Amino acid sequence: MTLVGNMPRFFVDSVSGDTITIRGNDAYHIGRSLRMRIGDIITVCADRVEYRAKILSISDKEVVCDVLSAEKSENEPIVNVVLYQALPKSDKMDLIVQKAVELGVYKIVPVITARCVSRPAKSGYEKRVERYNKIALEAAKQSGRGYVPEVTNFISFEECLDELKECDESFMCYEKGGVSLSKTGIAPVSEGEEKTIGLFIGCEGGFESHEAESCSQAGVTVVSLGPRILRCETAPLAALSVIMSLTGNM
Repeated sequence: MTLVGNMPRFFVDSVSGDTITIRGNDAYHIGRSLRMRIGDIITVCADRVEYRAKILSISDKEVVCDVLSAEKSENEPIVNVVLYQALPKSDKMDLIVQKAVELGVYKIVPVITARCVSRPAKSGYEKRVERYNKIALEAAKQSGRGYVPEVTNFISFEECLDELKECDESFMCYEKGGVSLSKTGIAPVSEGEEKTIGLFIGCEGGFESHEAESCSQAGVTVVSLGPRILRCETAPLAALSVIMSLTGNM
């Protein structure tokens, strides 16, 4: 039986009973790429719970495992940060998704704002979102997450504003100024406390003034990330790092 310190990590939607079945590409990967065998130990994650499991059977289509133990993931933040990211050009969103997942983001929502140059037709949304979610899955595996953050379908600025209103706290990072994010009163979150923070970041060129005004009128705090202008792929990672630190999750 193979047992190593960093056991391979896989994700399933849910676990019920004493066995776990892994299907699809992960099943093929376990047997063919990793060359694992019956009796080997893996980590399977579902809904922020980590299961230590022993492989009972392997095929290219499915791997069946016996649950040995289950523990709540210690790698998950105790605050839910939802990143509302205005869609940037080219493949910048790939990097944002990957690094945001590593930093502990809860969910990523692509937004079409006034200055978005990239405006894919609705028929093109599906493929992009599918790719983003694959990147999120691989980043969750690599960083030891106990949960795979979802990348949702694209939404409009108005829809984003409605969702930000529902967050416990919400912030818009505005390149033309605002209160320092570190001075907004974001406080450490206690274990068991349910808290959702919305974070709205612009694309290249940032936001139109009327968008910042609409956010402010809706109760969203307009914030600054300092005197330097950050690229649109840098800003969300800087802001996430500050929020995770202030809430006691770094």
